[in-house]
Amino acid sequence: MKRHFLRYLMVAVAMAVGISVTAQTVKIREQHKVKKSETIYGIARQYGITTQELEAANPEMRMEGYTLKKGDYINIPFGTDQLVMEAGGQPTSQTSQQQQQQQQQPVTQPVSKNLVRVGVMLPLHNNDGDGMRMVEYYRGLLLACERVAIDGITVDMHAWNVPRGADITKTIKEHKEEAGACDIIIGPLYSDQVKPLAEFCKSNSIRHIIPFSIEGEPCKKYETVYQVFQSNSEVEEVALAKFFERFAAYHPVVIDCADPGSTKGKFTAALRSEMEKRGMQYSLTSLNSSDADFTRAFDLSRPNVVILNTEKSPKLNDVFAKLNILTEANKSLNISMMGYIEWLMYTKPYQDLYFKYDTYIPTYFFYNDMSKDTKWVEKQYKDKFNLEMDIHRLPRFGLTGFDHGCYFIGGVAQFGSLFKGAKGQLAYKTVQTPMHFRQVGKGLKNANFMFVHYLPNRTIESINY
Repeated sequence: MKRHFLRYLMVAVAMAVGISVTAQTVKIREQHKVKKSETIYGIARQYGITTQELEAANPEMRMEGYTLKKGDYINIPFGTDQLVMEAGGQPTSQTSQQQQQQQQQPVTQPVSKNLVRVGVMLPLHNNDGDGMRMVEYYRGLLLACERVAIDGITVDMHAWNVPRGADITKTIKEHKEEAGACDIIIGPLYSDQVKPLAEFCKSNSIRHIIPFSIEGEPCKKYETVYQVFQSNSEVEEVALAKFFERFAAYHPVVIDCADPGSTKGKFTAALRSEMEKRGMQYSLTSLNSSDADFTRAFDLSRPNVVILNTEKSPKLNDVFAKLNILTEANKSLNISMMGYIEWLMYTKPYQDLYFKYDTYIPTYFFYNDMSKDTKWVEKQYKDKFNLEMDIHRLPRFGLTGFDHGCYFIGGVAQFGSLFKGAKGQLAYKTVQTPMHFRQVGKGLKNANFMFVHYLPNRTIESINY
């Protein structure tokens, strides 16, 4: 098997401005001017404090949507150990007692790692579509290694080409020493290769990241498995539950698009059944209804939410045409739409209409080409590899690799053995594919869900759950 080996070494350089103030009960030792691409985790690591201590000194960091901006000044607090030091630098008797107590207690706080060892077992070749997609994903992982290196994290990465039909047990045996020393192993792509790798990771206490679709749920059997991929049907299952939270005060309008080739009829049937159980009134209409009958399906006194029984572009186009006629004749009508993950493929032709009709798209990812973070990663990819990411794929595999690398490497680096992928254990903000994990059987499965919301004021928000 072809083997690739990479090693990244970078030392973070500290820069501080001397100033001392007091904010509530948090004692500030100085301020830090934010530089380009810095993260909360990286700054905390630079000053020898925890992210929790940094956020306590800067409460705005805990606000939803907060991001570090170049040029901002943030407070750097004294760490817990530093707060109990006398002016002459000697610990007080209280400190000594506290330290003795801490030494007698089991470790419950995150233990950071300067070095994270990563193994990759995927089809890394250019012989077919699978290989080419995984090469792009792997390149994203390499960019993640360079990104975390800015914060002083060293990544020792080993990668092995494991194509379709390969005996992964042979790869494991041939590279047992290197693979066994890994903190994380990412792969495989094919279902028949999962069990041998899962058994190996379990026996060596290695986090086993399964990034893409495979048969079954190995996370139920293996405590070391992190199953990342979420199917469209899983997204729709969560969307069904979240519908009643998001649209409880709306009047639902289900539009029959007469599309026998679509599978979304199952979703709308389940939705209608649940609405009936809850006693929630809704209207049913169709593309073939007259304008008068179509209008009668909508409520003029409260907001309406439109749901289609198809995800396909031609029918969506027909619905928009009918809604345009409706709203032109009834300008005070309040309409929102709940779509499907497939609608993200049609953003370019329909984005203006998504904005107009206050559209919510349930998904597990969001490729936002206007995001500065997306642009930054895409530029790094082009500069380093002298080519663009595959624009015909959503989600982008290069961005997925970058997100997975930053998420898992950063998580292990910051939280050590305590890293479980919980919501509060985010070392880096993901660019395209948010993640947080829940227990499913013995292992962990990605449970992130979001609505991508196109607001009428032409802004886009992601509502994460």
